[in-house]
Amino acid sequence: MVTTRSARDKDVDALRALAENAYQHYTPRIGQPPAPVNADYTDLVARGTTWVAESDHHLLGFIVLLEGEGYLLLDNVAVDPRAQGCGIGSALLSLAEDEARRRGHREIRLYTNEAMTENLDYYPRKGYLETHRGTQDGYRRVYFSKSIHPG
Repeated sequence: MVTTRSARDKDVDALRALAENAYQHYTPRIGQPPAPVNADYTDLVARGTTWVAESDHHLLGFIVLLEGEGYLLLDNVAVDPRAQGCGIGSALLSLAEDEARRRGHREIRLYTNEAMTENLDYYPRKGYLETHRGTQDGYRRVYFSKSIHPG
């Protein structure tokens, strides 16, 4: 059974390792490691922005949610490659929607790298609409938004 919870300090090393495993195949496409590989997980966990999905105390995925002005930013979602296709990503996206509702937001925003073509198909299937494209921090990004209805 998969459960979700807030990330703890003891999860930081596992978060880093999972990010590297989940994103490593994108490095050749992008020409550099994707931004989540170099994220400061110690800081993100300390700020209370990170949740994990686990089964039998094994980390299967995580999500980073940041507060925006009037919206919740889904900054990063990663799933262990061995657990992909098992609903972990969907569970984490549901957690994001629940968290947005809890905070009174009616919108979730996210961005992905243009070279992560799988995501360009995945997020629209989950109800996200592409809003624009642009370059930020040296990455070519595609921006998405999803309206959240009050619970």
